[in-house]
Amino acid sequence: MREGPSAPTVLESTARRLPATRHYRGILRFPVVRQLLRFSGVGIVCTAASLGLYALLRPWLGAQPANALALVLTSLLNTALNRRLTFKIAGGQRRHRDHLNGLVVIAVALVITGSSLGVLHWFNPDATVGDELVATTLSGFLATGVRFSMLRHWIFRRARHR
Repeated sequence: MREGPSAPTVLESTARRLPATRHYRGILRFPVVRQLLRFSGVGIVCTAASLGLYALLRPWLGAQPANALALVLTSLLNTALNRRLTFKIAGGQRRHRDHLNGLVVIAVALVITGSSLGVLHWFNPDATVGDELVATTLSGFLATGVRFSMLRHWIFRRARHR
């Protein structure tokens, strides 16, 4: 007696025929645009957390150490969120390596934002915390562009087209 195809076989063949990715229209058809949008959302959350930590730590640690500690603490969150949300990487494969490489990216960001604080204090030794927040925010835009490029082309290059 011959039986019809079993349910798993039917589901497997149906799943193989469905497209692997969604089809986007307009400018969203470019993976880099979708990644930039998701990266921006992650960046807003992490920037707010970093600025809040900086403002909280600044009175006790000083400008440079507060900036460094805030960036390092939020970098772990940033790498995890970008890994999962921006570049759609799930699972534990290479997670530790991605986070170690993320520390290199944050070191670059730290050099950029730390330099802005150094320049600010060189021109204005009596700068307020508000002035420092403006300087780190503005230099953070440059650091963000560098970070996205490094994440996309180095750390998460395996997921560049998602």
